[in-house]
Amino acid sequence: MELLQKRFIEKPSLKLMFDQREARLKQIISERVAAGKTFRTTGLVTIPVVFHVVLSRQSMVTDAQIMAQLDTINKDYAGTNAGAAKIPSHFQSLFGQSGIQFCLAQRTPNDAPSTGIVRYTTTRNAFDYTTNQVKHAESGGADAWDTDKYLNIWICDLSGSTLGYATFPDDGVKDEQGVAVDYASLPGGTATGFNQGKTLTHEIGHYFNLYHIWGDDNGACTGTDQVDDTPNQSNSTTSCQTGIVTDRCTTTSPGIMYQNYMDYTPDACLFMFTKLQVARMEAAFNTYRSLLAMSNGCTPVDVKKKDASLKAIRQPAQRICANTLTPQITLVNRGSETLTSLTIQVGIDNGTVQRFNWTGSLATYAEATVTLPVMSTTEGNHVLSITTSNPNGAADEDTSNDALSLDFIYYEPVAAPVREGFEGLFPPQGWDIVNEDGGSTWEKTTTAAKTGSASVKIGNFGNQVVGQRDYLRSPTVTIASADSAFVTFQVAAATYTNSSTQGNVWDTLQVLISTDCGQTYTSVYKKWGSSLITRSAATRTAFTPGVNEWRREEINIGRFIGQGEILVAFLNTNGNENDIYLDDINIRTVTINPNLKEAGFLVTPNPTNGQIAVQFYPHPEKLKSVSIYNVSGQKVLETVITGEVATNVYNFDLTTFPPGLYVVRAEFEDRVLTKKIVRN
Repeated sequence: MELLQKRFIEKPSLKLMFDQREARLKQIISERVAAGKTFRTTGLVTIPVVFHVVLSRQSMVTDAQIMAQLDTINKDYAGTNAGAAKIPSHFQSLFGQSGIQFCLAQRTPNDAPSTGIVRYTTTRNAFDYTTNQVKHAESGGADAWDTDKYLNIWICDLSGSTLGYATFPDDGVKDEQGVAVDYASLPGGTATGFNQGKTLTHEIGHYFNLYHIWGDDNGACTGTDQVDDTPNQSNSTTSCQTGIVTDRCTTTSPGIMYQNYMDYTPDACLFMFTKLQVARMEAAFNTYRSLLAMSNGCTPVDVKKKDASLKAIRQPAQRICANTLTPQITLVNRGSETLTSLTIQVGIDNGTVQRFNWTGSLATYAEATVTLPVMSTTEGNHVLSITTSNPNGAADEDTSNDALSLDFIYYEPVAAPVREGFEGLFPPQGWDIVNEDGGSTWEKTTTAAKTGSASVKIGNFGNQVVGQRDYLRSPTVTIASADSAFVTFQVAAATYTNSSTQGNVWDTLQVLISTDCGQTYTSVYKKWGSSLITRSAATRTAFTPGVNEWRREEINIGRFIGQGEILVAFLNTNGNENDIYLDDINIRTVTINPNLKEAGFLVTPNPTNGQIAVQFYPHPEKLKSVSIYNVSGQKVLETVITGEVATNVYNFDLTTFPPGLYVVRAEFEDRVLTKKIVRN
C-alpha cells in the first residue's frame, strides 16, 4: 500500500483512475454476487506461475520449499487448508473458497520446456521494494516472463523488515506486474512467525485487487478494504489472537477478523478469505487478469524429433535506404534431434522464391543466427517472407513455427521541401511509424487540424504504460548543396496534471535527425510539460485542440547539410498525460543567391524603381541598424534593430523619393558596411 501511495503521489491521474475503476468494480461484484457466480460454479481457473529465485546463494531456498509454497497458496485459495477447521463459528458463514489455482509453468514464453523455477545468482545482497530492481536483469534481478501469460513471483532477500509486496492490476509498468517475497517467508524459512508461506497468499490477494482488512487508515476507523463482509478494524494484527477480539472500530461481538489473510497476523493464525473477498478477486481476475486464463503455460511442451523453428527475422530493418538487403534470421532447434541441415526459402512480395541450404550443428533448443545472400528490391512497401523446411532431410513435425514475414519500406531519397498535412493516405508514402511495443501509436485524426481537415495525433491520455516510445518518421530527404535547412511544424498539446507540478513524469516530444537510415539519431528539439503545452489549464478529458491552440515550431538543421540524406523522426515518450497533435510538417532548405553568398551584403535590384531588399549572408549577428542616405548625406530611411537579430532581409521603399544616387549603410557593433544604389 505504501508503494501504491507513492505511485499516486508521482502520478495523480493514477489515483483518479483507481477511484473510477473501484466504482465500476463494485458494480461488477454486486452483479456477480446477485447472479451467484463464482469459479466454483463455472470451473477452476489454473494460473501458470514462474518463480524467479534471485539470491546471492541459491542454497538459501530449495525446490522443496517452493513446492511447499505452491501447495500452500493452492490450499489457501481453494479453502482446503487444515486451518479452515479453526475458523470461529461466528465467521464460518463468511468463509470463502475460490476457484483460483496455480501450477508451475511447464513452458517458457518461447515454448521451451520449463519447471517453473528459474534461478538467478545475483551479486546484490538485498533488494528494496520501492525500486523494483529485483524485476530487471540490468539491476541484478530477473526480467519478468510475459505478464499476460504468467504470474511472476520473485523470491529474493528484501531489505529491512519487508516480507513481500505486490502490484495491483494496472498500477504501473506492465513488465513489473507480479509479486515479490522475501525468501525467509517460504515454508520452513527463517522469518519466525511468518515462515509458513502465508506472505505469498497475502500478496497474491493484492495482485487480485484486495486491500488490507483494516483499510490503511492508521486507526481512524474511516478507511475501507472495499469489502462488505469484513468487519471494520482499527489497525493490523501483529500477534496470534484467540476468541472474540474487539477494538475501537468494531466494539461488539463477533469482533475483528484477525484470521483473515489480508491482515498481518502471524502465519499460524491465518485461515481464511471471506466470500466477498473471493467475489472481489474473481471480478478483478475477469476484468484485469483474464488473459492468464488463456495461457498455455501449464501445458507441457510436446517435443518433436524433427522441429526447426524460425524465432525472428533480425534483418532488414523496418526501413532500408538502398535497393539491396541482406536477410538475417534467428533459427532455433525445437526438436530432440540435433539439427544439421535445413532448407530456407526467401521471397519478397509475390516474387520469385529463392532457396538456400543451411548446414551446421544445433543441439535441442540451441539458437543460431543465419545470414542469407543479398537480395534486391524496388521502391515501395514490401513484405519479406521466410520459411524453413526439410530439417535433416525429412518432414518438419511441427510446421506452425516454420514461417515468418516482415513488412519493410524502401524509397529513394526525395528533394526538399517535404510538406505533409496528413490529408490523404496514412502513413503517407515514404513515411513510417516505429511502434516496437505494439501498443497505441501515431494515428491520423479528423477531430482537429491546424489547416485542412486532418492532423496526426498520439493518444497519451489513454495509455497507462509510461515510457513507451513511438516514432513518426519522414521520408529520407536530400538537403545537400543547400545553404540552410529547417524543420517546421504545428503542435498542439495539453497535460492531465497541473503543468506546474514538480517531479512529475510528462509526455515528451522530441524531433530527431538520422543520417544513417534510422540506426542512430541526434535530438534537435525536446519539450515536455509546461514547455510543450498549448493549453495552459490541466485537461481531465482527452485533449482536442481548438483552432487557436496550436503553436508553430521551427528548428534549424543546417548543421546536417554536409552529412548526406537525412531522416526526420518525431518521437513521443508516453507519460500518460494527454494527447499530442502534429500538423503542417515542412522540411525545407534555403539556397542563397550566389552573388549574395560571395559579397555577404547585397542590395537588389540596383538600379531600382523604388522597392529594394537589403540582404546579408550569413545571418547578420550584432547588426544595429540599416539606414539609407541621399547624395547630400541626409538620412531618409532607417530600421533600428533592438535585441536579437531576427532576419537577414530588410525591405525599403524609395518610391516617393527623387531619382538619384543613394547610400545604404549597415551598422554593426564592430563594423560598418555601405553600398551605393541608383534610384531611377
